Amino acid sequence: MNKPRRRPAAFRLDDPSVVVSAEAPPTRPPRGAVQVTVEPEPSLPLAAAPTRVGGREARRRFRWGPLFWSALGGLALLGIGSSVARLIDDLFGRSEALGWLAALLAALAVLAFSGVVVREAWGLWRLHAIEELRRRGGETLVSDDRAAGRAVVRDMLALSRRLPRLARARAGLEGHLDDIIDGADLVRLAERELMGALDRDARRIVGDAAKRVSLVTAVSPRAALDMLFVLATALTVVRRLALLYGGRPGALGLARLVRQVIAHMVLTGGMAAGDSLIQQMLGHGLAAKVSARLGEGVLNGLLTARLGLAAIEVTRPLPFAALPPPTLTDVAGNLLRRGEVGKTEES
Repeated sequence: MNKPRRRPAAFRLDDPSVVVSAEAPPTRPPRGAVQVTVEPEPSLPLAAAPTRVGGREARRRFRWGPLFWSALGGLALLGIGSSVARLIDDLFGRSEALGWLAALLAALAVLAFSGVVVREAWGLWRLHAIEELRRRGGETLVSDDRAAGRAVVRDMLALSRRLPRLARARAGLEGHLDDIIDGADLVRLAERELMGALDRDARRIVGDAAKRVSLVTAVSPRAALDMLFVLATALTVVRRLALLYGGRPGALGLARLVRQVIAHMVLTGGMAAGDSLIQQMLGHGLAAKVSARLGEGVLNGLLTARLGLAAIEVTRPLPFAALPPPTLTDVAGNLLRRGEVGKTEES
């Protein structure tokens, strides 16, 4: 049997007819009295103690791989330097002019190698700064810290100084730094002002690469040429997106970005059964309805587009919050329409 519900009523806690207790009374309170039962607050779980291994706290494992490759690289440089020094001595013994020429060439080689090392180090540092900025932006969206949001916006403005096309957006965004705006809203404002035009260019870069790969692999007579072209296009797309969003990757930085893009595709289920790519392919029946070469070209184009979307996520200095992330239909919708047209012509 349902209990009668009490109608809503207003009362004061200091009213004599209001009784406050920690436990519900065994008997019903008298008519006109209000019984208030204080519920205990739930206890929060304590922080887990650090894992101990063998009676000691687990420490970060020492990595032997970087030490091995560093030592091997040092030995290789010493061997090359020793060989060059012996060559210069031999040339000085034959002719003083040849010796000075060899010494000059060796100095130029060392200077060029130093420049390459500095450029690679600068590229890696800049990529690390963009990665940290994206991480801090994501944390600010969760914490809504105003000071952290201002710091993220200032770093974003400094990163975009090399992009003259964003000068008006930077000026408008700088005027909001002293306003009373929450941290998460500041990050979203920076994304809307600075990332909109760059995201449009990124979609165009990925879409053009997908169309190019689809066309070339559809008419190419050799599978080896297809693989080389797809690989070169993928590297070009990753590098162009990194340059677009403010990165300056060298050879090592590009290799790191490619590894991060592949890891991102794996973590987000790049080729899972529920991915929009598989759904579009199954919906259009490309494998069965379209000719083999056209279907292969469309598939390679869609894979290139999927890799480009992952590259946008990795190279973008701010996470997607205020602006919608690009989808496969945005960058490769024309490939699907072309596959549908080819299917109609074949039937």
